[in-house]
Parts: sequence; C-alpha cells; structure tokens
Amino acid sequence: MSRDRTFSLTRRHTLGLGLSALAGLTIPPLRQAQAAIPAGTVLKVGDQKGGVQSVLEAAGLLADLPYRIEWSQFPAAAPLLEALNAGAIEVGYAGDAPTTFALAAGTSARIIGAVRSNPQSTTILVPGNSPIRSVADLKGRTIGTGRGSIGHYLVLAALKANGLKPDDVKIAFLLPSDAKSALAAGSIDAWSTWGIYVSQALLVDGARAVVTGTGLMSGLSYQSATLEAIATKREALSDLIRRTAAARLWALENSTAYADIWAKAVGVDPAIARHTFGVERARPVSIDNSVIADQQATSDVWREFGIIRNRLDAAAIFDSGFNSALPA
Repeated sequence: MSRDRTFSLTRRHTLGLGLSALAGLTIPPLRQAQAAIPAGTVLKVGDQKGGVQSVLEAAGLLADLPYRIEWSQFPAAAPLLEALNAGAIEVGYAGDAPTTFALAAGTSARIIGAVRSNPQSTTILVPGNSPIRSVADLKGRTIGTGRGSIGHYLVLAALKANGLKPDDVKIAFLLPSDAKSALAAGSIDAWSTWGIYVSQALLVDGARAVVTGTGLMSGLSYQSATLEAIATKREALSDLIRRTAAARLWALENSTAYADIWAKAVGVDPAIARHTFGVERARPVSIDNSVIADQQATSDVWREFGIIRNRLDAAAIFDSGFNSALPA
C-alpha cells in the first residue's frame, strides 16, 4: 500500500486526535500571515524518514495550507543538505552536526527553526554477539556512519571523551541502508546512527548499544531555509514553522497514537515507532542563547577534528526572527 493511500485511510482519525489535542495550545494567529502569502506560492520542502511531513499529517495540520508544498524525501541529512545547496529544495530538516557541515561548506542558507531531542536517540551499535563492550574496545575497529552526520559527530565526541584519536578507528562513510547491511555482513564492526535506525537495530536485529549521545551531543535539529526563500517566502516559511511546532507538541502529548499512525504510514512495526518517539521526545525550542551556544560547541568540535576548516560563528547562521511563529 502506498504512503499516500495509508495517510488517506488514517486521516479522519488523525484529524480528530490532532485538533482535540491542539485545542489547548496558544498558537500565533494564522490569518494575518496567510493573507500575506501570495496566491500560488509553492514551498519545496526536504524531509527525512519519520520527519516533518509525517507529524504534520498525523496532527491534521496540512488540511488548510494557504500555499502548496512539494515534498522531497531523503534517506539521510547529507543528500537533503546537498539538495538545499543546489536549490532543489528551499527548506529542509536535519540534525545540528550535518547542518554545521553544510553551512561551513558555503550553503547559502540560515537556520530558521530548532528542535531539541533526547541525545540518547543517537547511538553507536554493535551486533549482539560482538566482543566490543566500550568505546575503548572500538580501537582498531571499523565504524560505519554518514559523513558529516550526527552519527559521525558522535563517533568523534565519544573518542575525544575517552582519550582516543580519530585515527584509532577507521570510519566507513555509508548511507543508513548500506551501513545496516554492512553491520549484518560483518564488513563493519559498529554502526553510529540515529532515530528509527537505532530502534530497528535494537528491537529487530538484536544489536547492542555501546554508547549514546547522552552527555556528548546537544540533541538539536534544525529547519534551514535558503536565503532566497527567506527573502521571498518568509510568511510561508513562518507558517510552516508554526504548524510544525504545533504538530510536534501534539505528538508529545499523543506519542502512542502518533507512533501507531506513523508506523502504518511508513510500514514498520508499531513497537519500533513507539520506541523511537519514546526516546526522542522531540520538542520545538526558540533560537536563543542556549541553542546558539550549543551550536557553537558542535561547530568547534568539527573544526578541532578538521571536518571544517575555519571557525564558524554560530550566531551568524541563525535567523531568530521566526521565533514569533512558535506556539506559546
């Protein structure tokens, strides 16, 4: 069954859940913003599996858009951010580490929205029968992850915290599907990944966690938009931020219902979805001094390990003007 068809089957149920739960939220008025959005406006939005589109659908907040969204789904942050850099999409959702990597490389964009999740949702995994029990045991081993991803960041942060150097391990840069296969085949010894991939590995594949991002990562993810879109479609972007934030708050209050809806939509076991969202607990946050400070720390780690060449001024890559779109 197709994703669109599955959503249509659950839409009536989700609208009832979403509107009921959202009734208690204080959401900035939509009418004035909508009136300023020119007719025929289209937003090209990049998303990842289990990301923005699914939570908006589940909360029933895509029903009355004053613009049209062209969705593009990506398997990971790196190809999404490449599409943002190329102008194939205008706004996209990705973790702090890959966003830093992209903006430092010259992507013409700014961060317009922030979400903070439990850092535990990013994890270095090994097969259940692996002799690896600690970060120290990773020395001389091969770890699969995406270049510039939050998984890549966790590897570096874990090595640093345990007195190891990057060249103490070998990093194989792989997309999640390839890394999953490589771990099963024994081609890599460990896999540093996130979200749904962690839940699937732990609950289905019998994998075991060696270390998580707790205490090592900020848990931040961002909506980033191109400078052109910010200049020409600001009200539409504000509306998207507003709806996405409200939908995430709904999902926090209705995590089991959301997980079950999402599982049907993407074709996974509901237990996997419940585990994923139960750990992540993703919540919209304002772009404030704490977010900027955490982003600066992430950027500085990338620079320390030579992933980016020059120091990135975190304050310069945010547009905090979209904070006013967040629900109270």
